Amino acid sequence: MTHAALMSPPTSPEPTAPVDTPAAWRAVVSRDAAWDGRFVYAVATTGVYCRPSCPSRRPHRENVRFFDAPAAAEGAGFRACRRCRPNGVTNAEACVAAARDILDAHVTSGGVRPTLDRLAEAVGMSPFHLQRSFKARLGVTPAEYLRIRRSERFKAELRSGETVSRATYGAGYGSSSRAYADAAALLGMTPARYRRGGRGMTIRFVVAPCALGRVLVAGTERGLCAVSLGDAAATLERALRAEYPAATIEAAGPLGTGDPLAAWADAVVAYVDARGAPPAAPVDVPATAFQRRVWDALRAIPAGETRSYREVAESLGAPRAARAVAAACASNRVALVIPCHRVVREGGALAGYKWGAERKRALLASERTGRS
Repeated sequence: MTHAALMSPPTSPEPTAPVDTPAAWRAVVSRDAAWDGRFVYAVATTGVYCRPSCPSRRPHRENVRFFDAPAAAEGAGFRACRRCRPNGVTNAEACVAAARDILDAHVTSGGVRPTLDRLAEAVGMSPFHLQRSFKARLGVTPAEYLRIRRSERFKAELRSGETVSRATYGAGYGSSSRAYADAAALLGMTPARYRRGGRGMTIRFVVAPCALGRVLVAGTERGLCAVSLGDAAATLERALRAEYPAATIEAAGPLGTGDPLAAWADAVVAYVDARGAPPAAPVDVPATAFQRRVWDALRAIPAGETRSYREVAESLGAPRAARAVAAACASNRVALVIPCHRVVREGGALAGYKWGAERKRALLASERTGRS
């Protein structure tokens, strides 16, 4: 590299713990811009730290240290490279932001759906690096992001009173068949039924006492659509009716009667009361592809263990999507069946829980007791 050396540059080549050293070095050797923002590397002989994609001459491996953030490198006595400016917005971040703007504009104005190749060309990045960088930062691929945004626009059009036909084209769908296909996965019901607030659906529910107060378990013919905790049965029922204002909502048989829904409710209560395993019930809730991936990851966390939002994001191959993971947890309508109580803040502190931190603490304690 051509930068002037510091008077007393650091000399230790050991990397900091958070960085995957072999992968980081490969990224430096290949100048992989997809890794920009995930770590910086510093050179002991120059006292300068850079982005992985820095175009400067490649340093010798024995002189390189890795840091997970610019602040860590500066704390160790290194200064930022003036050529790649590693303490500013990364080129990958700028490209991802530009690509997202293009996709948002497509949802608003319609037109020809941008392919990955055209999107990459427009933002000045290779298709492979754009796909990888986009997913690392947002948790979804450009195609998945577009699908989610179109679905959001589609639902907004339906809620505003537009016909299904107008909402289809207003959201940028080329055909009603594509809109209906997405609706099956993202709405949990047909577009027309969603527009009518769930009219035509039949939802049955049970409210039962448990160790954490009251639990409501509700479901359609396809699976559970709500599992919620609270203090009063009437409050839980009102919340269910508000969520599906036009659906037919009726009480199911009480626990122990042989009613299939009551049997699922009994399993939920047994789990809360530490008398049974976590329920593995089928669910019928609207969700995006990313939300479903997060929920699958939550179900894979062993009972009694916890993961941070960052750790869940990393398990999905999207280390920068911790906030998206938190949002997916917040949108979970079937508590306990999808165990979002097993996700905590970095360091182990309990994060926000819709039904209260004390209930979250009690659930975790009960699971740990059951494993001991």
